[in-house]
Amino acid sequence: MSTFTEPEERVELRKQVAKLAGKYGREYFTEKARAGEKTTELWLEIGKNGYLGINIPEEYGGGGGGIGDIAAVCEELAAQGCPLLLMVVSPAICGTVIAKYGTEEQKQRWLPGICDGTGTMAFAITEPDAGTNSHNITTTARRDGDGWILNGRKIWISGVDEASNVLVVGRTEDAKTGKLKPCLFVVPTDAPGFEFTPIAMEMVAPENQFQVFIDDVRLPADALVGDEDGGLAQLFAGLNPERIMGASFSTGLARFALEKATAYAKERTVFKAPIGSHQAIAHPLAMSYIEIEMARLMTQKAAALYDAGDEMAAGEAANMAKYAAAEAACDVVDRAVQTHGGYGASQEYGMAALLVATRVGRIAPVSREMILNFVSMHSLGLPKSY
Repeated sequence: MSTFTEPEERVELRKQVAKLAGKYGREYFTEKARAGEKTTELWLEIGKNGYLGINIPEEYGGGGGGIGDIAAVCEELAAQGCPLLLMVVSPAICGTVIAKYGTEEQKQRWLPGICDGTGTMAFAITEPDAGTNSHNITTTARRDGDGWILNGRKIWISGVDEASNVLVVGRTEDAKTGKLKPCLFVVPTDAPGFEFTPIAMEMVAPENQFQVFIDDVRLPADALVGDEDGGLAQLFAGLNPERIMGASFSTGLARFALEKATAYAKERTVFKAPIGSHQAIAHPLAMSYIEIEMARLMTQKAAALYDAGDEMAAGEAANMAKYAAAEAACDVVDRAVQTHGGYGASQEYGMAALLVATRVGRIAPVSREMILNFVSMHSLGLPKSY
């Protein structure tokens, strides 16, 4: 009989990560972000303690755990006010894809750096003219001798300035039309012809977003990860973990906001009693607690299905988890701002910055509308709408 609790090891993992991140805290995170600096010390300490590559096989420097473990790390960091976006990208997407489809030599070359934080890898799929429709990807690779020449544009690519390499999703030149047969290439960020410019964001985050320009970038044959005819399976190996991590990112931020709002509601007294004694304050926070716990449970279900190898069921659960988590996070931050009154808009209490950070969860890594399309079509069997 299952009691819907996580294994002891993961509970302990959460405790240790929370302790480590607590040494840094929200103040460290926002100070770095506002100064345009990176949270490198925290990143490397997570790596040194073995938490960064916890989902990667042990023979490459990882912890040999599953996606549920790396999602727990991501959530606990965010719950301490230190949401690290590159956790979603480097170990969860790139690490998973390379561990699953890379050659032995590719795994030896790239996975240890992903695990210890010294060889962070970004991920580039979105394009200016394709957006949600990945079938419209125009980044193309053509054969050149025994190597490849890559051309294309990418947008909304996180942390390129912190990464040694980028896992780029393209297509081969002879597959320009019809259904997408994605090809995955590892491109060094210092490769000639690879350029990137930052996109100005309202979000308070140490990770920057970039537009990427790929002009005649020459790559060796072994830059290709997996099979050029491997199709969508190779890409989806990274996208389900991305949704699960996105959900954990949101639930962690949601827990952080709820904790701050609850603490404030216990202390702040206006009419003789703490404001938390009024149902207008207490009930919305209680509702958020329920919503966050439901989203966390669905995230754990998605991770368990993914780790068990049930891709289709994991896809449905991961989409629902990501949807529920983003909704819960947006709602709780709005309620937390309201609980703080005027202070909710101040930098001192840091609630307003979370409005943008959590709102992005409804858009990325996949919009809520596309999740609703997926559920209407695949879960309910309704006709396709797009």
